[in-house]
Amino acid sequence: MRYDRQIKLDEVGVSGQEKLRKASVLIVGVGGLGCPAAQYLTGAGVGKIGLMDHDTISITNLHRQVLYDENDLGKPKALVAKQKLHRLNSEVELIAIEEALTKDNAEQLFNQYDLILDGTDNFETKYLINDACILAGKPWVYASIYKNEGQLSVFNYKNGPSYRCLFPKTTRQNVSCEATGVLGVVPGIFGMLQAMEALKIILGVGKELSGKLKISNLLSGSEQILNFQQRPEEIEKVKKIGIMQVRMDCEMIDSDKKYLDVREAFEQPKVTAANVIHIPLGELGHRSNEIPKQEEVLVFCQSGKRSQQAVAMLQTDFGFQNLKNVKGGIKTITNG
Repeated sequence: MRYDRQIKLDEVGVSGQEKLRKASVLIVGVGGLGCPAAQYLTGAGVGKIGLMDHDTISITNLHRQVLYDENDLGKPKALVAKQKLHRLNSEVELIAIEEALTKDNAEQLFNQYDLILDGTDNFETKYLINDACILAGKPWVYASIYKNEGQLSVFNYKNGPSYRCLFPKTTRQNVSCEATGVLGVVPGIFGMLQAMEALKIILGVGKELSGKLKISNLLSGSEQILNFQQRPEEIEKVKKIGIMQVRMDCEMIDSDKKYLDVREAFEQPKVTAANVIHIPLGELGHRSNEIPKQEEVLVFCQSGKRSQQAVAMLQTDFGFQNLKNVKGGIKTITNG
C-alpha cells in the first residue's frame, strides 16, 4: 500500500519497485540538495541510503534544509537526517556517515553503493567524487547552485562522459551560498531533480542527463540543455594516476600576526602556516579555548561574512576583546 501510487505507473510496476528495494544510493552532503533528494528517495523505497555529512546543523541552514528544525541546532546532520527519514519510511536501511569524504575513504565507500548523489557545494569534493566514481565504476548525479540558477547532470553512466570531460580545469575559488546568498527553494528543486535522475537510473526508464548539462534560472524561468562529449584522455588519466586531489596553497602576507581561519576543511586555498588557527565556524563553541586572548587575532573566512559572525559570537558568548574581522576574506591577507 505504501508504494501503490507509483506501482500503478507503467514505468514502475511491481518489478520496478523491487528494483528500488534492491538499490543503494550514497548521498554525499545532506544539505540544501541532499535533504530533498534523501526525502524523496526514502519515500520511493530505495532499499539502502547512505547519508554522509561531517557538519552540524546551524540556524542559517534552516531556510533551505527543511529536513531539520530549530530543535536540531548543533546536532550532526547525518544522524538527524537518519532519524527523521526513518520516521518517513522504516523499511529503508539508512546509514549515517559522520565524516568528510576524503581521498582515503572515497573509493572504498563508493564500492558499497550502486549510485552516488552529489549534495556538496565545493568543486574540490566534486572532482573527488568524480575520480572515485571512475575508479569504482559508479555513476553519479551532479548538481550545483549559484544564486537563482542551478546545473544538473549525470556522469560516468554507461561509459558516458565524466565531470572532468565537462570541466577539465578547476576554477580558482568556490562560490558558496554563504558568499552570494540563495533562496531555499532553489537547491530544494534541484535536489528533487537529482532524486528523479537517480530513480530513472535505478528503474532504467526515461532519458537520463548523461552527456547533457541542464541549466535553469528559476527566477527568470529560462532553461537550456547543453550537450557535451566524452574526453577519453581525462578518464584514462584518472584510471592511471588515481584520485587527483585539487589543492591550492597560499602564504600569509604578514607572517608575524595571529590568524583564525573559520572556513571548513575542504575550502581553498589552504593556509598551513604555524600562525594560523583552523577552527570551522560550527566548532567555535566548544573549541574557543584554543584561541589566545592576550594578543590580536585576525579572523577570516572566504568572503568576510562568516568571520564577522564568528567575531560577534566569540565576543558575546566568550568575552573575547582581541578579535578583528578581515573584511573581504582570505584574498586580502594572502599572496596565493
